[in-house]
Parts: sequence; C-alpha cells; structure tokens
Amino acid sequence: MNIYIGNLNWSTTEDDLRSLFLQFGEVSSANIVSDKFTGRSKGFGFVEMPDTTSGHNAINALNGQAFKDRNITVNEARPREERPARSSNGGGGERRSFNKRF
Repeated sequence: MNIYIGNLNWSTTEDDLRSLFLQFGEVSSANIVSDKFTGRSKGFGFVEMPDTTSGHNAINALNGQAFKDRNITVNEARPREERPARSSNGGGGERRSFNKRF
C-alpha cells in the first residue's frame, strides 16, 4: 500500500518517516520528495507498506496528528496522473506576428 504524507516539517528525513510508520508494521520504502534544483524538501513524501491492513491502521492513527511540530496529513496515495509530453521545440507554442499588414 502506498501512503501519502503531507505537511511535513522541512527537517523531516526519510529515516524519520520510516521510524514513524514502523510502529504499525513493515515499511518497504520511505521517500521525501525534494526540489530537483535546490534539493530542499517539498514538505510531502510517501511510505510503502506491503500489508494493507497495517497501512490502513497507520493512516487512521496518524492523519491529523502532530509530528515534528506540524499536523500531518496521511492518506492512501492516488495513482500519479499522466501528463502530456513536453514539446522539444523550446516552448512558446505558435508565434504570431502582430505587425501584419492588411
């Protein structure tokens, strides 16, 4: 079960998340999402738990609870939405001239 954790304190580490969820069962992975340019946490992450019952127990117990001075949001992660592929032409779309003569 993939679990979303939001409103994380910026200082939260992946080990902190793993420790928090281990009290409910086995944790396959813990990941904090960070900005690819600055490396700074974006304030949310994901925990993967192989047992669905343990995952639901963790969600029910932790959602809205204080963790590192922040009330965290914990719920089942939604599948990632597909985004349209970006154009490789440098962006900007169609260019139009505003100096056309009529």
